[in-house]
Amino acid sequence: MYSAARKIQKDKDSEPTEFELSVAQAFFDLENTNPEIKSDLKDLHINSAIQVDVSGARKAVVVHVPYRLRKAFRKIHVRLVRELEKKFSGKDVILIATRRIVRPPKKGSAVQRPRSRTLTAVHEAMLEDVVLPAEIVGKRIRYRLDGSKIMKIFLDPKERNNTEYKLETFAAVYRKLSGKDVVFEYPITEA
Repeated sequence: MYSAARKIQKDKDSEPTEFELSVAQAFFDLENTNPEIKSDLKDLHINSAIQVDVSGARKAVVVHVPYRLRKAFRKIHVRLVRELEKKFSGKDVILIATRRIVRPPKKGSAVQRPRSRTLTAVHEAMLEDVVLPAEIVGKRIRYRLDGSKIMKIFLDPKERNNTEYKLETFAAVYRKLSGKDVVFEYPITEA
């Protein structure tokens, strides 16, 4: 009864892929072997998992968690990511809440969609999920002469030690999920 398959719950009863089962197995193993996060992991499960190529031989594991469980996952985020990165050696692990984008209502319809379901709101929230545990302290959008635009995201320097080696991963994962080019930096502080 208690198995790794219980740790992954897909939408519309679709079958999980082999990679998703391996991630679910890692969650299951962590729950059984790690006493410090066992109680927190007991009621948690994931929706899906994908592997993203970052650069060269580096890869990232993107784990989609249910939106309702995001607060519980955030409580144990740092410890959970550390343990999962040990399991998937050499791969960065990123946890993202599954959000839904609803298309704009048709002209003349009385239905209004919630702000949280707009494309912009979902992409903003996704960006915050990607950079966790760091916080975003500033954003700049630079429009180039050829019409392309690039977003510069400034992260909180307090988390620099934990996230500096992952900046490339953050950019690759966000590009894969939203299609937007992003550059992550730390603001230059005047001494």
